[in-house]
Amino acid sequence: MELRELGSTGMRVSPLGLGTVKFGRNEQVKYPAAFEIPDDAAVTAILELARELGINLLDTAPAYGTAQQRLGRLLPGPREDWVIVSKVGEIFAQGRSSFDFSHAHTLATVEQSLRDLQTDYLDCVLIHSSGDDLQILEKEGVLDALKELKDRGLIRAHGMSSKTVAGGLRVVEEMDVVMATANLEYNDELPVLQTAAAARKGVLIKKGLMSGHIQGLEGVRASMRHVFSLPGVSSMIVGTIDPDHLRQNVAIMDEMT
Repeated sequence: MELRELGSTGMRVSPLGLGTVKFGRNEQVKYPAAFEIPDDAAVTAILELARELGINLLDTAPAYGTAQQRLGRLLPGPREDWVIVSKVGEIFAQGRSSFDFSHAHTLATVEQSLRDLQTDYLDCVLIHSSGDDLQILEKEGVLDALKELKDRGLIRAHGMSSKTVAGGLRVVEEMDVVMATANLEYNDELPVLQTAAAARKGVLIKKGLMSGHIQGLEGVRASMRHVFSLPGVSSMIVGTIDPDHLRQNVAIMDEMT
């Protein structure tokens, strides 16, 4: 797969990114079937396969259970070969999510993520929105904290995994990267993608395969064609622990390029 510019961040990312929620969490997730969290050998194998197939982008978060700690222990190859996107804001504990977008919590979360991932920098940190995007950006301390972390060199870029058009548009104004939802059944955030493309901001797509609800190779093929026809898209995040699915997704991507 040919790497793509992540907006004007200076980073280049694979058009498919590997989502890691299934590496560490199987409670309160939106996938169509239950799954067991894979052991270390299986996680290592999927990471090595991803690297072999040309994937360099990993999407993770503190709210993904033990995913970050496992990446820190198991990630193959030199750190600089990977673009790691983490998040702040969402806390998952005792089977439920809560949120904290304060300045202090943001700093503490990133510092813990650096320890868990065994790295001295994160390539991008996204605000893990609770849904009230504008409130978070305008009234909480998280945005200032991320700007401070970027100034200190602990993160290379910042952004938000947004949930509203208004929030996504504000992200494009204020930040480096927006993670938006787009798929065959949902295109409400197209104005965000158009604005981001015009401003040369990075665009990551979540739920492009509708959290695993797209069925069959033709459904996946149609979904990927749709997502990559949209303006500004740098990469689509696909969460899988199935090597065959990963190979199939990459093969479809290669067909399109």
